[in-house]
Amino acid sequence: MRGRHMMDKLELAQRLAHVQESIREFEARHHRVPGSVALLAVSKRQPVSAIEGVFAAGQRAFGENYLQEALAKITALATYPIEWHFIGPVQGNKTADVAANFSWVHTIDRLRIAERLSHQRPDHLPPLNVLIQINVSGEDSKHGIGVDALPALAAEVAALPRLKLRGLMTLPAPNPDFGAQRAAFAVVRELASASRVPMDSLSMGTSDDFEAAIAEGSTMVRLGTVVFGARS
Repeated sequence: MRGRHMMDKLELAQRLAHVQESIREFEARHHRVPGSVALLAVSKRQPVSAIEGVFAAGQRAFGENYLQEALAKITALATYPIEWHFIGPVQGNKTADVAANFSWVHTIDRLRIAERLSHQRPDHLPPLNVLIQINVSGEDSKHGIGVDALPALAAEVAALPRLKLRGLMTLPAPNPDFGAQRAAFAVVRELASASRVPMDSLSMGTSDDFEAAIAEGSTMVRLGTVVFGARS
């Protein structure tokens, strides 16, 4: 069992190194500043042992979609200096737990949720970093706001005292065409550039499209399968 566990840690370290190498390669290919794209390791449905293995290889930022699963992991890994990101939809009755346990929330799409997070952010913690989610593909099944709604929501969220609006997040509809992937991400990049509220972060790109996201200015790619392997 110990040998198998050590092999798992070695495999995770190799996967992480390969992903980081790909990110640096795409930065160079698309004329990005070296080191300007951060990796968020998406650990949803992955066991605590897998997070420990990726952490041991040097990764510090992890993203979770499901609150109860995330809280159990945060408790189990309380001694680890992990930066936890919440990347799933935030339910109104769960905002207190999100506000108290995460450093970032990527999925703001309603002022009411942002207000609750600000009100419930504990005073001993720094302001909660938040991103507004843009529904760039206009899919009814996707969370996020339409592009026309951004200016008003950004101004309102930026005024909340216990939040720090960092930028935008998007999850476009899957598309195998590289040009179409870039076009979707370009919309979000242009929204951030045109915003009257200063923004320094774009959470764009998953395992299937992160090169296109990097090409269009992503500062944080959310990668799960390529880091951890298939989910259980």
